[in-house]
Amino acid sequence: MIKEKYFNIKNKRNIIIIDVQDKYEYSKWHLPNSINIPYDELINNYRLYLNKNNIYYIYCKSGKLSKRLVVVLNYLGYNTIMLES
Repeated sequence: MIKEKYFNIKNKRNIIIIDVQDKYEYSKWHLPNSINIPYDELINNYRLYLNKNNIYYIYCKSGKLSKRLVVVLNYLGYNTIMLES
């Protein structure tokens, strides 16, 4: 299911896939062309990484961290969507 959603979005403009798993989990498996920014790093430094003109698909294997992050970032005015596995 993740692959179908991924292939539907990967070629659109201004869409960035961020994998918020820790570096070890990311090294074991991740979506091609995704960017790894661990949850703690992104939640504490979102202004360094994000631009309000882009759409961000947020992913983690369990979905727990990505769900939390999407709620916070959307509240702050960023365009984020949880990419479910």
